[in-house]
Order: sequence, then structure tokens, then C-alpha cells
Amino acid sequence: MIDNERDRLIRQYAAGEIAWRALQERGFENYVQVLSALGALGLRPPMAPMDGPSAAARERGRAFIREALKAQR
Repeated sequence: MIDNERDRLIRQYAAGEIAWRALQERGFENYVQVLSALGALGLRPPMAPMDGPSAAARERGRAFIREALKAQR
């Protein structure tokens, strides 16, 4: 995969225009590669909407992580 194409795909992923599955189909072997490419471009992974049946569980998980980070300060 050419770097320009790789960067374009990562930018589309960060913007929520394509899914992780599309990256896999285009040659990304694992999510660590995606995270590395996002970091190299100064981008973050897309956030899933906070709705649906798992929203409460996701919010509890986020709160748990926030508290753990506060405890490390």
C-alpha cells in the first residue's frame, strides 16, 4: 500500500467515514497498525455514538478510566 493511500484511509477512518473492517480489507493486519498510523498523523480513533443498549456500560467504563487516571496524578 502506498503511503498516500494509507494516510487517506486513516484520515477517512478518523473522520468516521469508513470502518475498521474497510481498513482490514485494504491491508491493515491489526489494530495496532491503525493506532500507530493515527498517532503519526496526529489523529484519534473515531468515537462511537453514546446511544443504544451498551451506552450505560460504555459510560461506566469511561468513568472507571477517568478515575484511574486521576489516581495516577
